[in-house]
Amino acid sequence: MADGAAADLDPRLTPARPDLAAAHLRGKVTAAQFVEGQAREVIEAQAPLRRMPSPEAPLDTEALKGERVTVYETTDEGWCWGQIEDGYVGWLPANALVPEGPPPTHKVTALRTIVFPGPSIKLAPAEMLSLGAKVDVAHVKTPFAVTARGGYIPLVHLAPIAVLEADFVAVAERFLGVPYLWGGKTSLGLDCSGLVQVSLSAAGIACPRDSDMQERALGSGISPREKESFRRGDLLFWSGHVGILQDADTLLHANAFHMAVAAEPLGEALARIGSGGNELRTVRRITAPPRLSARSPD
Repeated sequence: MADGAAADLDPRLTPARPDLAAAHLRGKVTAAQFVEGQAREVIEAQAPLRRMPSPEAPLDTEALKGERVTVYETTDEGWCWGQIEDGYVGWLPANALVPEGPPPTHKVTALRTIVFPGPSIKLAPAEMLSLGAKVDVAHVKTPFAVTARGGYIPLVHLAPIAVLEADFVAVAERFLGVPYLWGGKTSLGLDCSGLVQVSLSAAGIACPRDSDMQERALGSGISPREKESFRRGDLLFWSGHVGILQDADTLLHANAFHMAVAAEPLGEALARIGSGGNELRTVRRITAPPRLSARSPD
């Protein structure tokens, strides 16, 4: 990278390598070639974003159906290097992406829903979509919404894009018991920061992907020593970990100890995590704007 401001650029959020970088970074980073990005969207239920172009590479995060991706390179081996909507940069399977279509009109509000190939729940499912996935609804054929690509989704599992959840903690509570998965952010598995991101995003609150980013960007600070003032919705941060207060005495978090999203007594969580030398360091309080209630498509 170039000197100066480039040194402060987070590599997780900066589409730049020594051999290739996004054109808008010209003058900010050093690269052999600068290219304009190509607009793509995720066509699969979810697409893994990995650190390297290999199915064995670590999973950093996931992009959900309908998410927009800016692609800067496509390899002959079937990988795309690009940047997803939350800014994360990495490698995605090329077959999970298609040229960008019309903007999505609706999103999945159920923990998980089924897309059927026709207007009957007796048909074999075409795919399964997780909360937050986005689709383009062409018309309604009650009790289904019919997507532009011909999928039939139960109306009760969708809401227009503009409709927001009233309580992000209630969204997180739906994931109780879901397996812990490093880099995951669906009902098949998710990690601590993925749970926070998915829940806040459902409520219309912009949220970065990793816990250290969230610790810097979200809410206002509260002293970790003032436990008597803790309340539902406060975010608790340790080094490499984040949880959501379900109430003043209960921590809701995806964690490797339970290998699931668990509601754990706060005192027990503080003692257990602290016993390994990882003390609670930051508490952030989210002040959310007024929002609409979730509802079915018109």
